Amino acid sequence: MELIHIVEALIFAAPEPISSAEIAKAVRRAAADHDAPFAQQLGNTSPKEIDSVIADLNERLGQSGSPLELREGSSGWRFFTHSDYADWIRALLPEMRPEKLSPAALETLALVAYRQPITKADIEAVRGVSVDGTIQKLMDRGLVHIGGRADLPGRPMLYETTEDFMEHFGVKDLEDLPNADELRKVELPTAESDKEEADESAPVDGSEAPPSEVVASRKSAQEDSSAEPKTEITLDIEMTPKNGEPENETPEEASQEAASEESA
Repeated sequence: MELIHIVEALIFAAPEPISSAEIAKAVRRAAADHDAPFAQQLGNTSPKEIDSVIADLNERLGQSGSPLELREGSSGWRFFTHSDYADWIRALLPEMRPEKLSPAALETLALVAYRQPITKADIEAVRGVSVDGTIQKLMDRGLVHIGGRADLPGRPMLYETTEDFMEHFGVKDLEDLPNADELRKVELPTAESDKEEADESAPVDGSEAPPSEVVASRKSAQEDSSAEPKTEITLDIEMTPKNGEPENETPEEASQEAASEESA
């Protein structure tokens, strides 16, 4: 009996994904209670040895053309069937046909995955629409859960991905997500930034500005920030009071005006 066969049996028999540390612990426990000579060699089996054995096992499965392969998820190792056999398995289990996520659900799920923990308000600031229904659907499918509350006014809930999300997409850690480092650094709109823009566009007297004025002010601010510096243009406007006499008349202007009246 070889260790590679023992590991294969343990992973196959485990009701849930099993980690290398759990496999090594089971092997050592069984070796201590076993009288066979080969068991003495397994008394000090380490998780690192299990990883090496699993790599060899996966290589053997691939070389033999087996429809099975071993993958390590966030909670441990488990057997998977190759995607080439999906049509045959779907014919056997038609009731287990997976439901596809809508583009809106995928976009929301991506924001949670890359920016977690994240509030619903911040998700809506990026997407520009309400995500109440979408968040609820993702929670019903076990892909998203509430991870706590933010230290903000109103204590809004924070959303995070679940272990099922990791298993579903076949990633061991969030760092394994595509372009994780780059996408986490991209600046995105937040609920706080939207609030600040709304406060800046509000009238000084406290009255509520029409939505069209708020949109226009935001558009103007964006254009000003992106455009090149422009030459300042000033307009000289002559202000005439109600009595028809010009304001701030100089003595020279007064004498010239008097002379013109006398000549007339």
